[in-house]
Amino acid sequence: MAGHFQEFEDEYLETMYEFYESNQHTRVRTGDLAQRLGVSPASATEMIQRLSAKGFIDYVRYKGAQLTEKGLNHGRTMKRRHRLAEVLLERIPFNGNAHETACRLEHAIDDDLEVALTVLLGDPEIDPSGREIPHPSKHIGKRIMSRVAEHTSLTSLSTENEATVVGLLVSEELVNLFGEHLVIGSVIKSLGSSKFEANGTVIELDSHLSDSIIVRSH
Repeated sequence: MAGHFQEFEDEYLETMYEFYESNQHTRVRTGDLAQRLGVSPASATEMIQRLSAKGFIDYVRYKGAQLTEKGLNHGRTMKRRHRLAEVLLERIPFNGNAHETACRLEHAIDDDLEVALTVLLGDPEIDPSGREIPHPSKHIGKRIMSRVAEHTSLTSLSTENEATVVGLLVSEELVNLFGEHLVIGSVIKSLGSSKFEANGTVIELDSHLSDSIIVRSH
């Protein structure tokens, strides 16, 4: 039960962050928060008071709520992980409801997985809907920088440079289409103009596909 309750708190802080994205200085009325979350005003007020007691929310009765620095950091992290999950779902052969699935996935993403997803997805700046993906926290950002220096998407590979394929976020049909020319461990060289040489064969990949291929630079 504690895990489910933590998810409720995360949802409130993430939603408060959405209001923060729209206007950083306005307090959020519990009625507006309740409407956004689809809960009763009484439930929203109870949770806001609980989060206030934990130091995540600055709540003033009749005036509304604002995120504290602690709450802002937590809400930003949850929103970042949600939008990273949506990017992941766009890259893989997923046919379900991306938003609802991302809502579930974000609670399973810890610091280590956030770093790995960021590197795997090529450190994206916007989600599939064009919304900005919040920056990571400072300590996560440092870890990402050290990993990105070694790994990147194929799209970012400079012309005439070589790299080894370490991740394929593509459908099985596409993997089979390229066969042994494009598998984990393949050495690939950028020829420019969306063309690459993989295991001695020249192939052409559009940007969406090359974004989904993760390589380790030589």
